[in-house]
Amino acid sequence: MPAVWGGGKLLRIFRHYLSASALGLFLLESSVIVSAFYAAARAFAPLNATTHEMLREYLAVMLVTGIISSLLMYSIGLYDRWLIGNVRRAFPRLVACFAICTPVIIILMMFNLPAPEGVATGHQALVYTSWAALAFTGVLVSRVAYAGITRSTAARRRVLVVGVGKLAAEIEFMLSRQSHADVEVVGYTAFGNEAPLVPQSRIKPGTKSLLQIARANGVREIVVALDDRRGVPLDSFLEARMEGITVTNYLSFWEREMRRVNLKALDPSWLIYSDGFRISSETNALLKRLFDIGAGVALLILGLPVFVFGVIAVRFSSSGPIFYKQDRVGRNGVTFTIYKFRTMRTDAESNGIPQWASVQDPRITGIGSFLRKWRIDELPQILNVLHGVMSFVGPRPERPFFVQSLTKDVPYYSQRHRMRPGITGWAQINYPYGASIEDAEAKLAYDLYYIKNYSFMFDLLIMLSTAHAVFSNKGGR
Repeated sequence: MPAVWGGGKLLRIFRHYLSASALGLFLLESSVIVSAFYAAARAFAPLNATTHEMLREYLAVMLVTGIISSLLMYSIGLYDRWLIGNVRRAFPRLVACFAICTPVIIILMMFNLPAPEGVATGHQALVYTSWAALAFTGVLVSRVAYAGITRSTAARRRVLVVGVGKLAAEIEFMLSRQSHADVEVVGYTAFGNEAPLVPQSRIKPGTKSLLQIARANGVREIVVALDDRRGVPLDSFLEARMEGITVTNYLSFWEREMRRVNLKALDPSWLIYSDGFRISSETNALLKRLFDIGAGVALLILGLPVFVFGVIAVRFSSSGPIFYKQDRVGRNGVTFTIYKFRTMRTDAESNGIPQWASVQDPRITGIGSFLRKWRIDELPQILNVLHGVMSFVGPRPERPFFVQSLTKDVPYYSQRHRMRPGITGWAQINYPYGASIEDAEAKLAYDLYYIKNYSFMFDLLIMLSTAHAVFSNKGGR
């Protein structure tokens, strides 16, 4: 069985952890789509055309069809772990995806692959539509088969956790809430005098060595989740490691499985010695800035009608200025002015005390609620991006008043200012709108993961996922 299918393995690509199951499904479905449209092109190709000639003539078109479909499927969340194993919930999104991309692909193919003389345009479109339906069926069948594989415990990476205390209990709780986790914890083994906080039935008896327990349970990875590692003998871990079993630190395991850091258990030494934090790479910095400029100019041009709508909507819906200007904290703690469409009444903070927006905030105007829901209020921030004080992707900039408070109350909060703030970001697409210290702490866990694992390609993946966040109204308030 190919490595991408089994073991619940997580692959680190572009410095970001991706599920091997999700990546395998992505490649499989992309192949199904490309193959279907290759067969459609073959229907109108000369009878004596060889496969080599077909690929030479039509490869570019075939790849474009696959890329358009696959990227759209990714951007609407079809490769999220909870959707890979739930075909019923994924089905409406699959229908929406093909309804959007099929007309575009058919037009593209008809323009680049003209039908032979005597073949009506309508007939050609019907043939391509039939193959699109076949591609949809193939994708659906692939997803049903894949869901069955990923639901099987045999397809998961078997893990043994060393520890039965607080950290071990957090792992048990974390995985119990994930119905489609990539790993299966076979049990816990005690070291030292930790008070057991995991179910007694999950604790492996201590009569066997660590290696023996691992062998007996088909374990491929041992996670060290001890509340206190002082005085722990290393011989058992060395014996398992020399046998080819991966030994992983609790913080690294948590980061990999949850795609965020664990602030409550964060050890400064782990941040210091672990891989990552390459934000100063000249190549990444140059690519990020070029992308910000190029995408900013393109969005200003393409989004001009929406921008004009925002101006008119704010102007005629309530009295006051169209644009809202506010101080925010940027890179290295430098304050800058952010621009947005005004969505609140002009007296929203008449008492002079900054406030977080709340659910159904009465200060938000009627049109302001609409602008916020679809993120139209954030369009003027493109000007901040072009000016260089913001980026499209990065930690969300916060107000100085809140930053001062959060820096005191939330450990490591100031580290999120190592990068330019962003319009969207890893925290924004993974966590709802933050309006409390607890929310800020939760979003910081994602921000630190982003900063630690930053790469230009990671930015592109976040941009693709942002479309899903917008259309599902995730994080809006």
